[in-house]
Amino acid sequence: MTTRVRFAPSPTGYLHIGSARTALFNYLYARKTGGKFLLRIEDTDLARSTEESTRSILEGLKWLELEHDEEIVFQSNNADKHRATALKLLAEGKAYRDFTPKAEASGQDVKAVIADRARQNQGEKNMRDNPYRELSKEESDSRAAAGEPFAVRLKVPETGKTVFEDAVYGLQERDYNDTEDLVLLRSDSHPLYNLAVVCDDIEMEITHVIRGQ
Repeated sequence: MTTRVRFAPSPTGYLHIGSARTALFNYLYARKTGGKFLLRIEDTDLARSTEESTRSILEGLKWLELEHDEEIVFQSNNADKHRATALKLLAEGKAYRDFTPKAEASGQDVKAVIADRARQNQGEKNMRDNPYRELSKEESDSRAAAGEPFAVRLKVPETGKTVFEDAVYGLQERDYNDTEDLVLLRSDSHPLYNLAVVCDDIEMEITHVIRGQ
């Protein structure tokens, strides 16, 4: 098996020291194992991604002499593939439409919103309380056909766990009870990072993910 690693920055700012360190670790691992070092620009956040940031990242990698081995992948170019994957999961019953009305902007920044949500949910363990999770296919299809806005969420199993071997930390287990139904597509059908990163890693045949903790 040929080692294939990737450096996948978001072009929402300049290349900083932490990102450069991650790129270096990936580059060195690829060179040590005779593998491939790939570059993917994760520009799914269209509102914050800029050409200037992309240019800064590319110039920084060039200055560091961290040369990628294949053509650069821009994640936004794969949006149609990401949407198709979400719809496939929906058809297979592995995802569902969430018709929860979009909350109005509060004026808070993203970190403040996340902190408030964490405080509100403190002590709660039920990750499956979305009222649309068990909506019948007929009603879900009918509401979607009528033009009602919806997001698409991953339908995480109620029981069980994911088990995998981490090359650094060893055996890892993640209980499904502690995993929320992640949003895959926003109500405007824009794919989110949660979906895009997995689809692209599979398509690029990534064998190892090396990143900061």
